[in-house]
Amino acid sequence: MPRQSALVHCFHGFADAQIQPLWNVRYTGFSTHEKMPPATAHSIRKFRFNRPQQIAAALLLMLLAQCLWVVRHQTLTETDYQFARCGREMWEKPSPLAGYFTTCGNIHDGTLAYRAAGLPLTIQRIFAGQASSTSTWEMRHEVSYVKLLMRLPFIFAGLALGACLWWVTRRLYGNTGGYIALSLYCFAPPIVHACTYPNNEILAAFGLFAVVYTAIGVAHAMQGPRKKWRPRIILLTLAFGFTAAAHVSAFLLGLILAIAFMAYVAENRRAYLPTLLIVWVLGGLFLLFASYAFRPDAFSYVFRSEAGKMWLSLSQAGVLFSSLTNAGITIAAVGALGLYVVFRRSRYFGNTTPLIVTALLLVLITTGVQSEPWLWALPFLLAFIGGVFADVLETRYRKAFLWVTSSILLAQAALCIAGLPLLWQ
Repeated sequence: MPRQSALVHCFHGFADAQIQPLWNVRYTGFSTHEKMPPATAHSIRKFRFNRPQQIAAALLLMLLAQCLWVVRHQTLTETDYQFARCGREMWEKPSPLAGYFTTCGNIHDGTLAYRAAGLPLTIQRIFAGQASSTSTWEMRHEVSYVKLLMRLPFIFAGLALGACLWWVTRRLYGNTGGYIALSLYCFAPPIVHACTYPNNEILAAFGLFAVVYTAIGVAHAMQGPRKKWRPRIILLTLAFGFTAAAHVSAFLLGLILAIAFMAYVAENRRAYLPTLLIVWVLGGLFLLFASYAFRPDAFSYVFRSEAGKMWLSLSQAGVLFSSLTNAGITIAAVGALGLYVVFRRSRYFGNTTPLIVTALLLVLITTGVQSEPWLWALPFLLAFIGGVFADVLETRYRKAFLWVTSSILLAQAALCIAGLPLLWQ
């Protein structure tokens, strides 16, 4: 029996419409234990917190617990003070150095992480009635939880990315696929590490994942009434701006991938893509300009620097798969790729999309600034694993493969917890 697909994005419900599959596409948006409500023209998607959502929330709480454990054992570093100081300057006052955006210089590796690290301290200073001249170094004596404050935005970004991953994979692959992808995500040491220090990588990973699946959602909505286009287009514009502020290279990759997937999904609506591309480019650049406090000199340095330069290298894949603490993810990735090749049931658009993005990001490096595209690839890789494994678990090999899958998940969880001390050393 042919299967149907309703690709979804992270931030918004989809319209009730079908798209043409690439191979054999399936839709298992609801568990067999949940009854799908009848669709009506005026129905509103209600938030549900049933058993699947409760399990997902429990997994995310485990990720939060790991992050808080690591933060508790960390000490403030010079990098922490740099991000906090320059982030506070962006929010509170201009740099005293003529010609520079902050005392960190004209930032071209992404302003978002600096602003994220500095914002909680700025808010705390305002509520405490402290002078703007109070330094982060001084605040560490007055605010015992200053270390946690600086890391809260990055922990929140990691949790939001996990929730986004769960939303997408559950809609595409059912509860089983969502559980597998989210379990591997919540016990992935690179994710825990990226959530526990100021950096643009976890923000760029969240932004890029949101851009790709929101773009697919927009293309899907374009098959329906035009009145449903506008909020999704605005949402995607915001996602592009968020990603651009995190990392220019991720923004450029997001544009390319979004247009490519939309050109396939949108079909007879492709004539609108050039106009939408202009909207997203201008909107994203405007939000990036806003992140530089609308200062043309500082903003222009993005274009004068080499922040968007990229090249090909296999070293990125080595970083991800060579670590012992990632062994469970590595085994799952190899197994999923093998099953995808030999198991025709797995070769459909929902699985092919994250595989394409993963393969691209794992061979890319940014030559102008330091970044970690392999971390951006990780959520897509886990989505691919969840999809392929969910396919196999629906066959007559379910019982045997369930033991294999459970063993991989437990092994990865054990390796992650055992490796946590390495993250604060």
